[in-house]
Amino acid sequence: MNYITTTQLRTQTTNLLSALHDGETVDLIHRSQVVGEIRQKRVIKNKLFNSKRMSKIVEELNLPKLTEAQREKNYREAMMKKHGKYIS
Repeated sequence: MNYITTTQLRTQTTNLLSALHDGETVDLIHRSQVVGEIRQKRVIKNKLFNSKRMSKIVEELNLPKLTEAQREKNYREAMMKKHGKYIS
């Protein structure tokens, strides 16, 4: 995608976004004249997951170890408090 018109901005935003994610620059055309250039502001880099850092954060939280039954009980109590008794 080398150019896009001002009317196409509404209908082809997905194409524009994919072009920007690919690192392309797109000329903006209004009434047959190039009025500007659309380019990606910054490169988005994905952060790698660091399991050691995550385990350190979990240790610092010092959360109690819960069994499946205790989690189920806590969940049911919270739902009863929020929504009340169910109707059967």
